[in-house]
Amino acid sequence: MPLYSYRCNDCGHGFETLVRSGDTPACPSCGSAGLSRQMSNVAPEGKSGAVVQSARRMAAKQGHFSNYGRSERPKG
Repeated sequence: MPLYSYRCNDCGHGFETLVRSGDTPACPSCGSAGLSRQMSNVAPEGKSGAVVQSARRMAAKQGHFSNYGRSERPKG
């Protein structure tokens, strides 16, 4: 599922969400389906590894290890 950025046309709230094809997301703030898809920033060349590592550290702090391979998960 791709990650898209949206801005609500009714309340102006900006958010990102994973969207399956054919699904229409709703604004998490007001529930409106009137959304505008925003252009996303492209990861700068050579920086994506650092972004992935940062996201993994944040997920690990919260106890989520689903984005780690079996050999990378903590033992125990």
